[in-house]
Amino acid sequence: MSGRYPNAISGDRGIAAVLWDVDDTLFDHSGAERLAALEHLASEGLLERYGSEEEAAAHWHEVSEAYVRRYLDGALTFQDQRRERARALAGRAFTDDEADAWFGGYLGAYQHHWRAFPDAVPALDALAAGYRHGVLSNNAAFQQDQKLRALGIRDRFEVLACAEELGVAKPAAAAFHAACAALDLPPEAVAYVGDLADNDARAADAAGLTGIWLDRSGTEPGPDGPMRITSLAELPALLAEPRRFGRAA
Repeated sequence: MSGRYPNAISGDRGIAAVLWDVDDTLFDHSGAERLAALEHLASEGLLERYGSEEEAAAHWHEVSEAYVRRYLDGALTFQDQRRERARALAGRAFTDDEADAWFGGYLGAYQHHWRAFPDAVPALDALAAGYRHGVLSNNAAFQQDQKLRALGIRDRFEVLACAEELGVAKPAAAAFHAACAALDLPPEAVAYVGDLADNDARAADAAGLTGIWLDRSGTEPGPDGPMRITSLAELPALLAEPRRFGRAA
């Protein structure tokens, strides 16, 4: 192995580290978002605008995804995307301070509902001895650090690589390569686990890592789909498969 990766393992020993997505992989972001959105809309007298709670939650998510994408594309700062979401969701021409205050009401409810998935800590425990661990996320580092600390798992990860600080976001290969470089490992020695087939697993594969799609919904994979698990409980056995990951049996 070249001097670029002094801590790299030899090719016959397979995966040395696992990079993790956070939202909807380790942390139940969708569940927390839905509960907090409904609570906040109700507290603001806005829930009655919708035909159902499902419609309200779906609209909140759709608006949020649109403005987060603009943030990831560099069109908005992290704080500005929150302000624009507040204006769009409230339907009001807020000043920045008003938007911050309105969105802060949602954030309080969102944080109240922060939970790790039940399979997250057991998987990390099972993999603790055999693998190094890091995070690669498109969210802001300060928020992901806050989540991981609240969940009691921040110390499990030696690397926290996030899009704003890296200057590049998934699915770009450069984001994955930057996280591997932070671990001082080549991409082929790293697995990436995330809840999105394209943005996470296929993008990781394309960047030279081993992409693993956490498909909690149990969606039937296509014939050319990425490596797939439906629970993190499956991950330790998957990584231990010598034929799949090039280790001697």
